[in-house]
Amino acid sequence: MNKPLISVENVTKTFKRQRRKEGFLGAVHALFSRQYETITAVDDVSFEIGRGEVLGYIGPNGAGKSTTIKMLVGILVPNSGHIQVGGLVPHEDRIENAARMGVVFGQRTQLWWDIPVSESFSLMRHMYKIPPERFRENLELFSEILGLEEFINTPVRQLSLGQRMRSDICAALLHDPAIVYLDEPTIGLDVVVKENIRDFIKEINLKRDTTVILTTHDMSDIEKLCTRVMVIDSGSIMYDGNLQQLKERFGMDETLDVETEAPVADPDDLYQLGVSEFQQEGSKLSIKYNKATVNSTAVIGWVMERRRVRDFVVRETEIDEVIRRMYLARSN
Repeated sequence: MNKPLISVENVTKTFKRQRRKEGFLGAVHALFSRQYETITAVDDVSFEIGRGEVLGYIGPNGAGKSTTIKMLVGILVPNSGHIQVGGLVPHEDRIENAARMGVVFGQRTQLWWDIPVSESFSLMRHMYKIPPERFRENLELFSEILGLEEFINTPVRQLSLGQRMRSDICAALLHDPAIVYLDEPTIGLDVVVKENIRDFIKEINLKRDTTVILTTHDMSDIEKLCTRVMVIDSGSIMYDGNLQQLKERFGMDETLDVETEAPVADPDDLYQLGVSEFQQEGSKLSIKYNKATVNSTAVIGWVMERRRVRDFVVRETEIDEVIRRMYLARSN
């Protein structure tokens, strides 16, 4: 078995936070007698990530995602446990670790605000000591895929959000990093730009075997990019595994949307098939069932026996609903 690129063993990270009482008297009291409470952001977490994986690291706000990523890049030091990234301990080898990774934050930019995008890229070539020929090859490839030509000579402050995000992703990959950390890379973008960025990430992963760790609240990013997901909540890993297996465990419902030439009457025998929900609005039907117990062919056949079908589509449970059900199952 190949050695993992990232290894996290029994890592815990805590923070001390001052406990304050409300009101003016509470503020005065805090000046003379400070009390602290310990907050556990990451609690005894262990996992491994192999080279070339595209991992979706997801969870609600405050779950511990950002703290984990900050320890992987070397910004934070764990209280206990051990982290290795490409054979390095991130907080001990920060400079070398930084040279091997790329980072994209949806709300921040690593580009220089008042100079053209092309000049930011040139500065990065010198910072990362990228060989000139390799720099040209990467810039040509990334420009072609991301469509940078139209604005590469424009100052960063004049770019739209979509243009800036494409530029930031290019900048993060110019030096051929082994790992790329993407934090909300498609936030606020229109559908077309989102698809361009997703296609680019998939292509770079395929061609360069780049490991991608993606944190996002956009479940479409997870579904279209990741085969493996890790769900964290309250500092602990709730799930770590195949995306399809997660959907099979918490998302076995399917919905059949059908348009018929005329309304359908008397759906009582449809419920006998095991259908859980039937809705009708004119000639449009919506039928929900659990595909583990109900054969979709039988449901479609039931409709076709009664009315001529104009169109139909089968919809699986969306990934955000799968995650919601996971949290509900845990709380119960």
